[in-house]
Amino acid sequence: QVQLVESGGGLVQAGGSLRLSCAASGRSFSNYAMGWFRQAPGKEREFVAAITWSGGSVFYADSVKGRFTISINNALNTVYLQMNSLKHEDTAVYYCAAAPSGSSWYGRPGHPYWYNYWGQGTQVTVFL
Repeated sequence: QVQLVESGGGLVQAGGSLRLSCAASGRSFSNYAMGWFRQAPGKEREFVAAITWSGGSVFYADSVKGRFTISINNALNTVYLQMNSLKHEDTAVYYCAAAPSGSSWYGRPGHPYWYNYWGQGTQVTVFL
């Protein structure tokens, strides 16, 4: 059974930092890409960042470029999202997801359609 378990969310003041983790288990992910998405109350789920399992390709939403960094530890089957210079508008539930990293995914790595495994989410709240 595939499981993606997020952790590391919490309450942080604007300008602060948090690091999210996503532990993946239940299958081999060597041909998968991992992504982070977020959903704020009343808004649609939006893409944050993605990385191939090898770590060779990374993608970011424009809204987080220069502030967030996605990385992967293959030995631990864990994906991280380092979030710096947090803003109030970063407040959301953050989800980890996994997608087969074929040509379709490379064409649109931020589209939720390609991701067939999802975690339960972790809440990030940034207060002013």
